[in-house]
Amino acid sequence: MPTPFDQLVEIMAILRGPGGCPWDHEQTHKSIAPQLIEECHEVLDAIENENNPHLCEELGDLLLHVLFHAQIASDEKTFDIHDVINEISAKLVRRHPHVFGNTKVSGADQVVTNWDKIKAGENKKHKGESYLDSAPKSLPALFQAFKLTKKASKVGFDWKKTGEVLLKIDEEIGELKEALKRKKQNELEHEVGDLFFALANLCRFLKIQPEEALQKANRRFRGRFWEMEKKIRKKKKKMEKLSAAEWDRLWNEAKKKTKIPPPLRGGGKGAGDDRVHPLPNPPPSRGRG
Repeated sequence: MPTPFDQLVEIMAILRGPGGCPWDHEQTHKSIAPQLIEECHEVLDAIENENNPHLCEELGDLLLHVLFHAQIASDEKTFDIHDVINEISAKLVRRHPHVFGNTKVSGADQVVTNWDKIKAGENKKHKGESYLDSAPKSLPALFQAFKLTKKASKVGFDWKKTGEVLLKIDEEIGELKEALKRKKQNELEHEVGDLFFALANLCRFLKIQPEEALQKANRRFRGRFWEMEKKIRKKKKKMEKLSAAEWDRLWNEAKKKTKIPPPLRGGGKGAGDDRVHPLPNPPPSRGRG
């Protein structure tokens, strides 16, 4: 008797097969890549909102994309879903020698250390690739900077103290101020990028996820701006007509009144007031990937 997973694999094969769906027939790995990213964010959104029914639904959508890519590959005779499963199964066994072998570990930190060593040994097979290539170039830029500095630190390319990183940030701010005097856009972009990179590195030293910290700042801004909007509407004023002094007063009042808004719960798509809705966060780095 086929399992639910087998049935889903068969449905995907039928959709891509003769007499199936014309839209599914036309898709390629690249054409559906943006939807894959969107589904990942929707999963993260459900996790942030602690909405388990929505999480169940979104995990199904994400699984569909895994099967879709596997079916495209199967149609092209490069690999299929069984190859995908066999590959990850072998990897999990290989990278958990303390479970499936005789390796002894003292705790979770040593598990991560061993994982990185095993992964580094696997990556030696890919000659000509950079050590940093395991940090995907498609990651959000801020999170990618965090990952790159973490990778570099593991081979000794790092600052020794948090204070040194703060000095680097001061240096980058100074260079940005000098670039502002010259008013060259490409130079400004360069210096702002260096500043963001240095801030991401500081987050690593402070054990803060930069994307998560920025998302929380976004939530605070949304909440405070909504408080200002309510007061403006109550007074029947137009936002674009307010003076700078009025904005400052409203902002300070909103800042005193609002706290970090809690995640939305129990609504799923289209539910609740999205003015304080948290944007999705990237998965935290645990030294694996």
